Amino acid sequence: MAEDQKPLLIKRYASRRLYNTETSDYVTLEDIAGFIRAGREVQIVDLKTGDDLTRQYLLQIIAEHESRGENVLPVNVLNDLVRAYMLPGGGMMPQFLQSSFEMLRESQSKMMENMSAMNPMAKMPGFEAMQAQQEAFLKAMTGGLGGGWSGPEGEGGVPGAGSEDLDAIKKQLAELQDKLSKLK
Repeated sequence: MAEDQKPLLIKRYASRRLYNTETSDYVTLEDIAGFIRAGREVQIVDLKTGDDLTRQYLLQIIAEHESRGENVLPVNVLNDLVRAYMLPGGGMMPQFLQSSFEMLRESQSKMMENMSAMNPMAKMPGFEAMQAQQEAFLKAMTGGLGGGWSGPEGEGGVPGAGSEDLDAIKKQLAELQDKLSKLK
């Protein structure tokens, strides 16, 4: 497995602090969510026991976003998840969800390929920047729920696209939301 494909190892100390083994510093749940949104896989292990705590912390990240009013999953989906896990044979749900997210990522990748290959606008100046913004937006909307983006090129499937582009888009989106809320 290539170095950039290895999961980022996070160790949890007895004090419950989370330690990034690559950068040798402590991280928060929000930092971990940022790594995941950027397309990085993470693995969180207990330092003392070696137990894999990744699932527990990923669920905690989702729960914290939900508690702040950021609706990650609709209530009916949450109800269906609870029902599926409580019923005999509920073990099929993880495979179904994984397949669904894989299909979503593949569809997004194909959509981006089709946009650039068949779109006459692709020859217009600035089209690449617009396409990069759209890809970053799609990544931001789905990256935290289904794992990393599996685009064909650099981060987000765009050469040169990075977290700076995503941060700029998030800032623009926040500014637009502020303007819209002031209009109401």
